[in-house]
Amino acid sequence: MTPYQLDGMYCQPMTLEVPLDHAKPDGAQITLFARTLVDAQRRDEDLPWLLFLQGGPGFGAPRPTARSGWIKRALQEFRVVLLDQRGTGSSTAVSARGLAHLSAEEQAEYLAHFRADSIVRDAEWLRARLSPARPWSLLGQSFGGFCCLTYLSLFPEALHEVYITGGIPPVGRSADEVYEATVRRVADKQAALCARFPAMQGMLDRLADHLHHHDVRLPNGQRLTVEQFQQQGLDLGASGGPESLYFLLEGAFDGERLGDAFLYQLQGMQPFNGHPIFAILHESIYAEGVATGWAAERVRGRHPELDWAPGKPLHFTGEMIYPWMFEQFRELLPLRAAAQRLAKKSDWGPLYDRARLAANRVPVACAVYADDMYVEFDYSRDTLKGLGNSRAWITNEYEHNGIRADGERILDRLITLNRDR
Repeated sequence: MTPYQLDGMYCQPMTLEVPLDHAKPDGAQITLFARTLVDAQRRDEDLPWLLFLQGGPGFGAPRPTARSGWIKRALQEFRVVLLDQRGTGSSTAVSARGLAHLSAEEQAEYLAHFRADSIVRDAEWLRARLSPARPWSLLGQSFGGFCCLTYLSLFPEALHEVYITGGIPPVGRSADEVYEATVRRVADKQAALCARFPAMQGMLDRLADHLHHHDVRLPNGQRLTVEQFQQQGLDLGASGGPESLYFLLEGAFDGERLGDAFLYQLQGMQPFNGHPIFAILHESIYAEGVATGWAAERVRGRHPELDWAPGKPLHFTGEMIYPWMFEQFRELLPLRAAAQRLAKKSDWGPLYDRARLAANRVPVACAVYADDMYVEFDYSRDTLKGLGNSRAWITNEYEHNGIRADGERILDRLITLNRDR
């Protein structure tokens, strides 16, 4: 593929074929897309590699438009690899249309190969191509941090250093425990939002009542329901997210109807239609040898305040996946039966080797956000107790998306933590 230069970076797009199932290397293949970056003036130097593993699951790697943020800091000493994890971005995509030729059972079997263990094995294939003679380093954000601990469990010899931001997984915790913590954190964030903007709860309640009494359609034809809007609690855990929700609601109504601008903006804020892996495999990132069985739905049943009805205040939910989503979101409808099968799947393989993590010697530096809404702080701290050779910078200065808000400073701080031992 044709390289190009951008803001002093030499960029090389590339593709490679990997097995769908790494246990069957001669079986069906899928395509991975990656982009490498290096300081254009240092492209002939023998620089070490840094692989970035993005959050998700189900989202492609960043598309940098400038030499800024964490990439600016990384390019001072690394060649950077931006990998579209399998099923995302320009890698072989996962979509209802692309899976339509398969039965529900075949779809579920196919999708079961898109978890962190497969992503890490893909990365090893890529390392064999780019850096076969020496280990490389990792930078994992959110779910990318989960992948980092899977990498340390499977191939520690392939790693030189690891950096993690907002992504220490709850090793040994069930999906139910994770979602119970999520309910508490979303409630905290909503309370803070409504304290900051006293009119917010009234706006939420007016919108919920309107959606209950009217058939409101998004521009794609999908009916907008109360429970769909509750999921916009997803935005409460990112810097700027609460403010964006307030301003969205502030201009929602055009007289007695919802304005077109509001509906277009809200549709763009819903991640599920464009990123089906995020919905289909979200619960499975917490599954090792057990069926999740719609854990978020179980947890929701223990919190009646989340079931809105006329006259009740609306409470946000957040990063939780429910079976009704596969009846409402247009691009998830054809995958409903496959999602049901994956919820019942009990033979998920292991994601972490606890003994190997405890004995880990690869330097690991982590930014752990004390007020993180998506990754429970107490669970992260418990995991770090069982992760050898790790150091943590614990801060409430940033929300979960700190790497996007102040990436240059955060990565520099983590590099210092790893090197200053």
